[in-house]
Formats: sequence, C-alpha cells, structure tokens
Amino acid sequence: MIFEKHLLYIVLVFFLISCNTGSRTVEGERIVKSKKSITVPSFSSDSAYFFIEKQVSFGPRVPNSNSHLLCGNYLIKKFESYGANVLVQNFTEKSFDGQTLQLRNIIASYNLQARKRILLAAHWDSRPFADKDSVKRFEPISGANDGASGVAVLLEITRKLYVHELPKVGVDIVLFDGEDYGEYREADAPKIIDGKLKIWWCLGSQYWAKNPHRTKYSAYYGILLDMVGGKNARFYREGGSMQFAPKVVNKIWTTARYLGYGDYFIGSNSPGITDDHIFVNTLAKIPMIDIVDHDPHSDSYYFPAYHHTHQDNMELIDKRTLQAVGETLLYTIYNE
Repeated sequence: MIFEKHLLYIVLVFFLISCNTGSRTVEGERIVKSKKSITVPSFSSDSAYFFIEKQVSFGPRVPNSNSHLLCGNYLIKKFESYGANVLVQNFTEKSFDGQTLQLRNIIASYNLQARKRILLAAHWDSRPFADKDSVKRFEPISGANDGASGVAVLLEITRKLYVHELPKVGVDIVLFDGEDYGEYREADAPKIIDGKLKIWWCLGSQYWAKNPHRTKYSAYYGILLDMVGGKNARFYREGGSMQFAPKVVNKIWTTARYLGYGDYFIGSNSPGITDDHIFVNTLAKIPMIDIVDHDPHSDSYYFPAYHHTHQDNMELIDKRTLQAVGETLLYTIYNE
C-alpha cells in the first residue's frame, strides 16, 4: 500500500443491484447460485492463505532482490499451471533514490475471445522500508497483507477458473510491480522532473496504463485489491473509487452484503488515496475501484497500525477476511 494522498470524490446516489439468488452448503463449503442458475465456484480461504505463506517464504519482494526474482518466477509458473494465457511486461524505472529498478508486470487472461472483460489487479512487490515502525525502519517488511494478500486472492480465483466452467466474461488479472517503492517518509525526493510532476509510487500501474498488454485494451470495469487479508479489516468506499467508478463500488458492496459480509464492506466513505487504480482510471480510462483496508477513523493516517511496519506478517492474516473478499469477487464475475 502506498503513501496516502487525498483525492476529491463525488457523492452519488446509492446504486442497488438485484440479487434473485440463493445459496447452499455442500460438504462444508458454501455454494452460491447465480440468478441464471450458474454455479459460482466456492472460494477456499485455506488455499489463499497458503498462497500468502508461499510469497512470504521467499522473503521481502523488493525489486532488484533475489527474493523478488524468485517470487515473480513462481507467480508466472503458477498462472501458467492454471491454464491462463500469461504475458510478462519487463521494464525498468528509476526509483526516488536514483536506483534503476528491474520490474515485471505479470498478466494472466481467460476467455480471450470475450469482448466484455473484467480487470482484477493487485501489486506483488513489498515495501523496502518499515518507515512507520519504531525499530528497523530501513529494513524491508514481509508484506503479508500489503501486497501478498491481494495476489493470493487472485491466485485462488485463477485456480477456480481453471477447474470450473469459465464465466461468460473475459477475465484479465494484472499483478503490478513497483507499487510500494515510493519515497521514504522523511526523504526529500524531487517532485518535478523535466517539467512534469513525478509520482514515485505505483510504477507498475503507471507503466501498464501507458503500455497496455494488448493493443487498444479495455475492460468493462476493474477491481484492485490492496491489504485484503488482515484481521478486523474494514473496507470503506475509498474516495478515488467513488470519484471514478461509483456504480462499480455500489455493485461490489451490495454483493458483499448480500453474501453476509457487511461487517467487512462498510457503507460509508473514506478519503481517497494514491494507489494503482488511480492510474488505471486516469491514464487507461478504465473505471477501477480499490478494495483496501483504509479506515477514516484510524489514528494512523487512515491506515491500520501495521501499515508499513514489521507487524505486517503472517500473524496478521485472517482467513475469514480472505473469504469475504474472494467470495465476493467470484460471485461478481460469474454474474456478469
């Protein structure tokens, strides 16, 4: 998750979607039926939890590190093993401290022939500094929630797409790199370069939005996942999402409440932040929302206390949070 920058957002009339559906339990897993009698695959939080553990086991996924290289290779092979059409964008970017970062955006696609497409995204790198911590502030964090949780939910979704009948829509999953290599909180990084405002965060989404993986690529809408596995997570309607894609926000929040996850998806707004969805909205012109643990009542700049600290480890992860997000996404894409 990146450094907070507030955005203006537009308050629109709440948009409700109808849900003439039902659910049942089979062998301990809830199977949700769509209104078109299509069985929605059951999301496994155990599997998602394993995918977080696997990412963390490589070590901090900081660009230019061996951990980053190995984890990226693992993610590519995993997508390929689940039958996705996989593309990798290799690119370099300068960091705020003058390093040349070797970066990779990883894209996995299903139903390539479908014209109506849904874009799902997360960032797979982790923060190189614990700049909000009181100890070891210049050491990288594990990023179990901040990065790995969103990737894990998307990996579990691809696993389900592989073993079940595909939805009618096309699904594109983009793992952005270099999201969390923004300036250290106390660094005086230049903001204007060659007469243009330079944003050091979200390097992967900035690159992808200017260089989509397919010519003239577009999507019906997009959903970004960031910090979606923490205990007691609360997902407020983030300001940038409400500005650019309020109907998508209301679709997802209404679906989550219908599925019984209203205690996670809160029906009120939080301030906007600079995250990968901003560049997808403004540069790629695709309406994308951000599902992010971002509490307007928090004392820590609207973020939980673990944000950009060494507390962001496996002890923080809660399977029920993963279930709430993953099940909501699967239900949504299968009902498009």
